[in-house]
Amino acid sequence: MKKYDVIVIGGGAAGLSGALALVRSRRSVLVIDDGTPRNAPAEHVHNYLTRDGVSPAELYAIGRDEVIGYGGEVVTGTVTTARRDGDFTVELADGTTYQGRRLLVTTGLTDVLPDVPGLAERWGKDVLHCPYCHGWEVRDQAIGVLATSVMALHQVQLFRQLSDDVTLFLHTAPEPTDDQWEELAARGISVVEGKVEQLEVEDGKLTGVRLEGGKVIPRQALAVQTTMRARAGFLTDLGLETTELEANGTVLGTAVQVDAMGATQVPGVFAAGNVTDPKAQVMPAAAAGLMAAGGINFDLIGEEMRLAVAARSS
Repeated sequence: MKKYDVIVIGGGAAGLSGALALVRSRRSVLVIDDGTPRNAPAEHVHNYLTRDGVSPAELYAIGRDEVIGYGGEVVTGTVTTARRDGDFTVELADGTTYQGRRLLVTTGLTDVLPDVPGLAERWGKDVLHCPYCHGWEVRDQAIGVLATSVMALHQVQLFRQLSDDVTLFLHTAPEPTDDQWEELAARGISVVEGKVEQLEVEDGKLTGVRLEGGKVIPRQALAVQTTMRARAGFLTDLGLETTELEANGTVLGTAVQVDAMGATQVPGVFAAGNVTDPKAQVMPAAAAGLMAAGGINFDLIGEEMRLAVAARSS
């Protein structure tokens, strides 16, 4: 079995960026990708300098070609387990195994949507999450924000920057404080109390938000808060668990903890991108992959230096 210097698990921005830096440092690299990036439902990638507006599929295809052009290898598959027996062995769902001296985990996350009929079908289109990723595309439209936690009060102010017609649907979130009511009123943000029952869609476009009781509030776009769960279950056999991320008492999701160079608590395992930082957009995810690649290369150099010194002394 061929042994690689580094196996990169995940072929999105972080994984391909890390792989590119490593192959350019003359490391043997295998990228394993299951073809389901977080942003697959989105039509375009934004805020990625020189590539703004490119589709996620095109961006990653360009990245794969660049990695392969320097001698890297890319295979399609889903890693189900990873274990260490000297080096690392990863096993795919089809039973194929690969060995590597180091692992770079860039598997991203899964967005768990609120349980409202119609959200999943419109996700990445006119149901969205990040104002920086997709806000420009819904500017000046009738925008709604579905509140499931206090974080919606932050999100609604961000979308208010993009449109004068913004409505906060309190849904299952706590009642705003007096100060928060004042802030909403001062910015001209409408507030609708009561639970949302479903979305209204006509001709493939969001047209409104239906409340329990039947009232429909016309909207062209709806922002939601997702629960962002790291795709890292296959790391359990290595003793690497995810941790919960909280803000203002709200669980935002889970993530793999890393240091500034992407190293996890398990020696030889590095991670980058949304699996470690759920809020990272595509460009910071790519930057994190590059940083982790530097950490891995330096780690390998340290090992090789120790072996060389030992061999010279023997």
